Amino acid sequence: MPVEKHDLVHEIPESKAAIHHLKINDHHFRNLFDEYHEVEHEVHRYEAGAENTSDEHLEDLKKQRLHLKDQLFHIIREYESANPE
Repeated sequence: MPVEKHDLVHEIPESKAAIHHLKINDHHFRNLFDEYHEVEHEVHRYEAGAENTSDEHLEDLKKQRLHLKDQLFHIIREYESANPE
């Protein structure tokens, strides 16, 4: 069974332009974005069976990923509401 990836652009494709702009122009967003994708990659490796870890560690990583995603979504929505197309 394939493991679902949670790439941010695929999660909210309608915000692709905002994500691109924020990655280039907002240092804090870029750091969160990079951290999110590092954690996402790690979760994906464990879920795909490429590496082993404890269930507790995997759950902690998933919680971290969700927290980062929430922060990123908040920044994206703030940007989009301040800069409507």
